[in-house]
Amino acid sequence: MKYIELREKLKNRSVFSLQDIRKFDPSFYRTRLSEWQKKGYIGKIVRGYYAFADMPQNDAWLFSVANAIYSPSYISLEMALSYYHVIPESVYGITSVTARKTIIFRTRYSEFLYHKVSPRLIFGYNAVRSGTVVYRIAELEKAILDFLYLHPELKTENDMRELRIDADEIKYQLDRARFDSYLRFFQNKALEQRAHVFFSAINI
Repeated sequence: MKYIELREKLKNRSVFSLQDIRKFDPSFYRTRLSEWQKKGYIGKIVRGYYAFADMPQNDAWLFSVANAIYSPSYISLEMALSYYHVIPESVYGITSVTARKTIIFRTRYSEFLYHKVSPRLIFGYNAVRSGTVVYRIAELEKAILDFLYLHPELKTENDMRELRIDADEIKYQLDRARFDSYLRFFQNKALEQRAHVFFSAINI
């Protein structure tokens, strides 16, 4: 298979693997991928996953890559809170929640950080389309709960205030009924207490 043929067949893929190529060409040799990397046609993301060099490397693309290279996962935690404009700082690295082990991939494109939760807690996210890519990202309610769940050190109102949460954005965007429903599903008393302190700290 020639590069142009592959580019056309996978034109809507933000990331692809050798297995994806062999669905079209079972006899495809891995060495061709090394040749195309040297020519600058493709770039290696992590072991087994590649991207076309001409893909727009924006946030939507990075989010879709994060979903693809370590699945099941979805964007959450600091990155999702930044996405919804409820924390002021830009976030270093793409943060995700996964049912697999906690891991970090440091790549030429970004740092991808995955935090493990129970498989039963993989819910509360949407599939968002941006141009030709689709990515999974937590709803605001689930992003907050994921963050509080994975940060048990946050115990006081002062701890919560130091996060510099934008209370106005929370009031505008958050569906409290959905939040409470998701919180009950966690079945975690300590998380319920942290959620109470969180809302008290931002006067909601």
